[in-house]
Amino acid sequence: MEYPILKSIIEGLLFLAGDEGLTVKQIAEIVEQRHELVTDALKEMKEDFAKQQRGIQIVHIAGSYQLATHQEHAMYFERLAYSPSRATLSQAALETLSIVAYRQPITRVEIEEIRGVKSERAIHTLVNKDLIEEKGRAEAIGRPILYGTTKPFLDYFGLAGIKDLPEPSQFENNENLEEETQMLFDRLDGQQLTFDDVK
Repeated sequence: MEYPILKSIIEGLLFLAGDEGLTVKQIAEIVEQRHELVTDALKEMKEDFAKQQRGIQIVHIAGSYQLATHQEHAMYFERLAYSPSRATLSQAALETLSIVAYRQPITRVEIEEIRGVKSERAIHTLVNKDLIEEKGRAEAIGRPILYGTTKPFLDYFGLAGIKDLPEPSQFENNENLEEETQMLFDRLDGQQLTFDDVK
């Protein structure tokens, strides 16, 4: 495998892994390369990102590598998170919230298997709006984060607990996701869920 291609693949893997990150061992097994080569590639990528003044960086936390933004750019990310145009939840976020509500505790990978698309951004939005939170770690490879709903979620929907969610039909396949989502958000009475409502 050519070295530039290896670095490109590693960047994509780190992007897909999200905040769970990947260890050198995991990356080496996936790309079928020596640990030393992967370590060198990661070191060079970190230097490349810094030299090119990229908007993301590679960080090494608790033995895992992950992509992260720069702390000095935080004010701009806050503006995006709190801008009026970002106030309402997207359809992706609504679907993700519904899945978490009915299937919790659940990992990001399990959410993506149900939705059929990447859900990291939707999860990030819901965490920032305090609608879902980390509930622990799954007993699986990489110990992925388990997500569940929060007290503000229950407060907003006027629920005493998760058991008070609208009773779903027997959802045996993903084709019922739209129905499941609609059942939950019928509780909104036509109102849009905004950040101001739940902060």
